[in-house]
Amino acid sequence: MKNGKHLSLIGFCLFLTACVTVNVYFPAAAAEKAVDKFVKDVYGESTEDGDQKDKTDDPVDENTSSYRVTPDDTAPGLVMWLVDFVIPVAVAAQPNIDISTPATNKLKASMKARHQKLLPFYNSGAVGMTANALLVVRDPKAIPLKQRNVVKQLVAEENRDRNQLYKEIAVANKHPEWESEIRKLFAKRWIANAPSGWWYNDGSGWKQK
Repeated sequence: MKNGKHLSLIGFCLFLTACVTVNVYFPAAAAEKAVDKFVKDVYGESTEDGDQKDKTDDPVDENTSSYRVTPDDTAPGLVMWLVDFVIPVAVAAQPNIDISTPATNKLKASMKARHQKLLPFYNSGAVGMTANALLVVRDPKAIPLKQRNVVKQLVAEENRDRNQLYKEIAVANKHPEWESEIRKLFAKRWIANAPSGWWYNDGSGWKQK
């Protein structure tokens, strides 16, 4: 009877080891911090915030005490070894994210240089930020007639780089399926890090910070 119970526990642990690495989550907390640094660099703001946010949202405590299975005193040491092995594997399966690659750094340099040209049009409300992490000419009348085509071209080039950026980050991290999550996060952080007075559309209409 006890042998049957022990075999069941071993079977359960083996099942866990087979499953823990299946779900690979988008590392939202780590990504937000990295994206904020990227955005602030493009905007020309200091990214030295003293690392005030270093509180991870990891759902698993590394000491794994709350997840320990406690078999009876006669359980073989193999069961406890499997449990101790399973949890660290689950923790290790939570990925990090890297948004600093040669390709993304090149895009950032291009966007940073272009930002200085776009800045007056952010400030005037002529250019606004959209809910899909892109830009749009929001108010053409706020742009002098001679500059309208230039601003349209700047916006088109910026959107091209942004679309490439979100795709590149996902591919560089070997998770192309993360592209939509990366885009959503950038959409929020472009707006959150923008100075007051700029216009944005979060999907519910135009608003001014």
